[in-house]
Amino acid sequence: MTEPADPDPGDGGLVRLRIDLAYDGTGFAGWAIQPRQRTVQAELEGALATVLRLADVRVTCAGRTDAGVHARGQVVHADVPLAAFEGNPYALGRRIAGVLPPDIGVRGVAIAPPGFDARFSPLWRRYAYRLTEHPFGPEPLHRHDVVAYGRALDLAAMQAASRGLVGEHDFAAFCRRRTGATTVRTLLELQWSREPHDLVVATVLADAFCHSMVRSLVGACLAVGEGRRPAEWPAQVLAGRVRRADVTVAPALGLTLEEVHYPPDAEVAARALAARRRREAPA
Repeated sequence: MTEPADPDPGDGGLVRLRIDLAYDGTGFAGWAIQPRQRTVQAELEGALATVLRLADVRVTCAGRTDAGVHARGQVVHADVPLAAFEGNPYALGRRIAGVLPPDIGVRGVAIAPPGFDARFSPLWRRYAYRLTEHPFGPEPLHRHDVVAYGRALDLAAMQAASRGLVGEHDFAAFCRRRTGATTVRTLLELQWSREPHDLVVATVLADAFCHSMVRSLVGACLAVGEGRRPAEWPAQVLAGRVRRADVTVAPALGLTLEEVHYPPDAEVAARALAARRRREAPA
């Protein structure tokens, strides 16, 4: 995609917008547009087309979430005519929020810096996975974003298992492959913690994620936490680079995209260029 020109109120050209979103993924078939399915992308593009009075608007997100996965910190870019919103991102944000359904919220709208790409410019994405050990399930207010696990977990063993997964690896064993796409990623952090009300939270930080990667990593660690597998097992699965049926993919509803972190404005273009280069598995 051609980068938009720097905004100039007099030239009538395109300008790139950064839109920050939050959404409850319960009622969506994921982020990406699908035939005859309700998706976050379709709702957002429809809202933008309505408020900007355009026939068609296309958006690009920082990370495509699966069906049932939530977001507090999704980031999107869209190239639109500057004249269509009169150069006022705040007013546009209010108008978009007024059209979107209640399970999608606008957190901010701004003119993006030159070279910004919501998908390729991030330095890292942070997800959280939440489940409860309580035998009666989660609190009612969290029934949509906390998994009712109901079994005691050994977090020390799960921490030990997580250490063997951190770093740059080929995560093919924990991803659903896409033709032509690399599965090499740098996992920066995988931490487990306990919070009040029997809540167990996994914090997962990486430069990027492939399809089902977070939920597969969580599923492998849960097998260790239950005592069904030794702490070395997830790293052994990783080394095999083959997706295995005995790695359980954790339920989608416990997963939330919490934050997408970008470099300073002057560095977003260079970061996008670097991220587009295909990575091979490390030796």
